[in-house]
Amino acid sequence: MKTDPVFVGIDISKASIDVELYPASDTKRFANDEVGRKQARTWLKQRAPTLIVMEATGGFEMPLAALLATAGLPVVVVNPRQVRDFAKAIGVLAKTDAVDALVLARFAQAVRPPLRALKSEESQALEAVLTRRRQIVAMLTAERNRLSKAATPIATQIEDHIVWLHLRLDEANDNLDRLVRNSPLWRPKADLLGSVPGIGRVVVSTLLAELPELGQLNRRQISALVGVCPFSRDSGARRGKRMIWGGRASVRAALYMAAICAARFNPVIKQFYQRLLAAGKPKKVAIVACMRKLLTILNVMLRTNASWRCELVQRG
Repeated sequence: MKTDPVFVGIDISKASIDVELYPASDTKRFANDEVGRKQARTWLKQRAPTLIVMEATGGFEMPLAALLATAGLPVVVVNPRQVRDFAKAIGVLAKTDAVDALVLARFAQAVRPPLRALKSEESQALEAVLTRRRQIVAMLTAERNRLSKAATPIATQIEDHIVWLHLRLDEANDNLDRLVRNSPLWRPKADLLGSVPGIGRVVVSTLLAELPELGQLNRRQISALVGVCPFSRDSGARRGKRMIWGGRASVRAALYMAAICAARFNPVIKQFYQRLLAAGKPKKVAIVACMRKLLTILNVMLRTNASWRCELVQRG
């Protein structure tokens, strides 16, 4: 006997898990702890869902998503911006946990986001170190800014804190290297990516942890996923300015710094950058184009398992 499809939306907060089924309405709330997540898994397995959708919520979603995936349930973690845009499109402006769960369930039915493999424990550990490193760098920048305006007694405290933060930054960098080097899966990929002039260890770690699709998609797909693919903004006879939009901000930030470096020291990217400037392109547009070209090169290198050789990428 054929059963109707069941779509599930899960809204997760620090304390609770709100679950909504659609179109057959059924709601449930569980505690966001080990016991509550296991109860949610059991409850969902009994309903044989067609698709489960939850938002990325700063890491709160990962324990439950991993638990559901290992139980063989079809779970997808999506970008919150997509869901909010969808909610506005269907006229849902209110925002509560229950409403968000229902919107996620309707999003699952209407959009059918494709299933993707969840990040492994290694990827999550590496991403946690990367996140902490970004926080430390942000704190260092803030403390340096405060130091320039601080009175002498406070300045001494800030200087001590800056020294301490530098020690923590060194530890984070060492942890990044250790995690990558101890992984038989990542070590060869890291060596390939690190062979490209302009690609440092932080960029390599960011790509490994936060862009596992690298080497598995074509150039247009990977560019759109990262957010360096310009989208059209046309209407009728009007031709709007092409702009990049969306994507993975942390990967894009790492690629930006890599492109800045590569525009100086990588012969292929440097030549490409200078050619764009000579054609009258603004520097920002030229750097974004370099980011896209660099990403395309890295994508091909991983797909073909080939290290950097300047003569082989001149045509790219």
